[in-house]
Amino acid sequence: MNQRHILIVDDDQEIRDVLKDLLEENYLVTLAATGQEALAKVRETDYDLMLLDVRLPDTDGLAVMQELFGLGKDIPVIVITGHGTSNTAIQAVQAGAYDYLVKPLELDEVEIVVRRLFEHRELASQVKQLQDALGKRDARDRIIGQSAPMQTVYKIIGRVAPSDATVLIAGETGTGKELVAETIHQNSRRRRGPLVKINCAALPETLLESELFGHEKGSFTGAVERRKGHFELADRGTIFLDEIGEMSPNTQKKFLRVLQEGEFQRVGGNTTIRVDVRVIAATNKNLEQEMLEGHFREDLYYRLNVINVYLPPLRERMDDLPLLVAHFLDKYRYAPSQPPSKISEEAMDVLRSYDWPGNVRELENVIERAVVLSQGRIIGPEHLIMTSAPRDCKIDITEQVRQEVPLAEVLARAEKQMMEEALRLAEGDVGKACVRLGLTLDDWTARAAMHGFVQPA
Repeated sequence: MNQRHILIVDDDQEIRDVLKDLLEENYLVTLAATGQEALAKVRETDYDLMLLDVRLPDTDGLAVMQELFGLGKDIPVIVITGHGTSNTAIQAVQAGAYDYLVKPLELDEVEIVVRRLFEHRELASQVKQLQDALGKRDARDRIIGQSAPMQTVYKIIGRVAPSDATVLIAGETGTGKELVAETIHQNSRRRRGPLVKINCAALPETLLESELFGHEKGSFTGAVERRKGHFELADRGTIFLDEIGEMSPNTQKKFLRVLQEGEFQRVGGNTTIRVDVRVIAATNKNLEQEMLEGHFREDLYYRLNVINVYLPPLRERMDDLPLLVAHFLDKYRYAPSQPPSKISEEAMDVLRSYDWPGNVRELENVIERAVVLSQGRIIGPEHLIMTSAPRDCKIDITEQVRQEVPLAEVLARAEKQMMEEALRLAEGDVGKACVRLGLTLDDWTARAAMHGFVQPA
């Protein structure tokens, strides 16, 4: 670590010399006799601390501090004062000085105050580094995946997050667009500001406009008081507009004004309100097609589409499936004290063969349900309940014959797949699955044991 550099400012040469003798064993010390001399030295050199006398021949300590702060110098100040000027020293502390010392100086006290200041500064620096590290952690700490398509997403997030550029996130439902928006915000300079979210598809046009821009009292039936909208609440932060393609043309027009001018009026109001808000929007629609069909404003589209992040569906990044499964198994433990459930290779094959129309969100639901159905034991195919059949559900008979697969093996595989599908359609209810296949419960139990099923309770 570099040696701390202290600037001692006092018109009394004896005090300057005493303080220098006291401190130079552990610190680099520079002396100044006047306020102007001190400010000249500050302009040339960076100091870690200034010991500043309140009374100087050319000015006072408060004036020096004000000019010091005006120079943008983050130098902590300890003021030195006589008994009769302690009120001035207190004012200096209120104005930003770290502490003050009263003459005649107690040298032990000087050492303690100086050492304490540097300890506090070091601690504050460590805390800031930790906060920055948490705030700027890699996107992969929040978004699971190492596939090539996700690496592209991470690169875009890393480049766009520090800026204030408007971002449009495109992707199917369930791909994690909101998580990408959160990651961009948390890695931006606005991370200490609010992140306000609104789903444009969840509200009718009149209510959406009120939610976005606020309203004045009496502006419509039920408006019993003035209310701030989401844009006001997001001032100096970020607003995330999900399903932006569902916004009506009239609301699109008002939204465009916010993007262009940073200002709007509340519903029923005539006062212009200015805000400093970063906009991140998301859509599962093809906005270019919506624009061509006249459902989405062309000028708004181009204002939104400054930076485009395409979030691939799960079927386009199946290399990430094992990582996602492991993550959700850890997240949804059957009991907090139990280790994560395990999943059989047969069950993983079923997951790999599925198209995942609901994407990562559907996978999360499937794994959570499977953990419950397996009671925290090994998850088998019979515990996986999806919304549609796996891609390879049908057996290619011609290919099986060509490969000379024994008939018994083909029949066993078909029987197992039928049982899996029946259980899926019955949402895990074995009794209902038996009815579908015309089996008794004893028949099901015997066949399930033969195929290695773990029976749901």
